[in-house]
Amino acid sequence: MLWELADVIAETLSIIIERSWRTKEVPEDWRTASVTPIFKKGKNEDPGNYRLVSLASVPGKMMEQVILEVIIKQVEEKKVMRRSQHRSTKGKSCLTNLIAFYDGKTGWVDEGIAADVVYLGFSKTFDIVPHNILID
Repeated sequence: MLWELADVIAETLSIIIERSWRTKEVPEDWRTASVTPIFKKGKNEDPGNYRLVSLASVPGKMMEQVILEVIIKQVEEKKVMRRSQHRSTKGKSCLTNLIAFYDGKTGWVDEGIAADVVYLGFSKTFDIVPHNILID
């Protein structure tokens, strides 16, 4: 529906987002989301096999994207992140990180340099952390 009405509501949404930015106040409806459990894998009787997903309003998500773009621009201009940073970097991903890492380590091995690798998996981190702490 928003896509169909984009020409009609774009200016109004822009005004609301800009006012929210200046006043640091977000419309209540944009801050509210429904949390829904999504089944991942394994037995569906096990609560640990579900991932919580937050279903937020589309205008709220649009505002998040505007804020994200401003933050990314600021981070890029100030050169806050190193070139080796892949997550949350445009054009880079976990896969590009893995390829760069693999390339670097195989280069060391080719040169006869010893390399130790420690792998830390955080896949269950947000399943374990109490959600009231994340919300705070």
